[in-house]
Amino acid sequence: MRALLQRVRCASVSVDGAICGEIDRGLLILVCAMQGDTEAEAAQLAAKIARLRIFKDAEDKMNLSLLDVGGAALVVSQFTLAADASRGNRPGFSSAAPPAEGMRLYDAFSQHLRTAGIPVANGQFGADMAVSLVNDGPVTIWLDTDTLRPPRRA
Repeated sequence: MRALLQRVRCASVSVDGAICGEIDRGLLILVCAMQGDTEAEAAQLAAKIARLRIFKDAEDKMNLSLLDVGGAALVVSQFTLAADASRGNRPGFSSAAPPAEGMRLYDAFSQHLRTAGIPVANGQFGADMAVSLVNDGPVTIWLDTDTLRPPRRA
């Protein structure tokens, strides 16, 4: 799975002019399930994001996680994170998971964040959405489960 994280002061997503998800301080997470991804990747990505230390501590260092600051996550599906622009000028998206599988993994990812203790708001899978945010920093981070180490066992 792939995710693009943006640390935000607030964010919202709307469909047809109606807000379907919004958060205050936290992370806007644009997420894409890729061909061959399983729930294991959804769980791994959620665990990494919940513990990723990208919020400032009292000494102004990025040393606190979303859990530490009591932040929320706005999770928005975005199959275009699978874009392959290596040939020509029109990106291809064939490496994205098929829609039904993408939706299942998107839901699983959101649920894994909730299980970790993160309040989660969602966009509407597959819809044409308008996303609004106030970026904090800005801090923007790209994650891909293909390049993450497996989580350590306790």
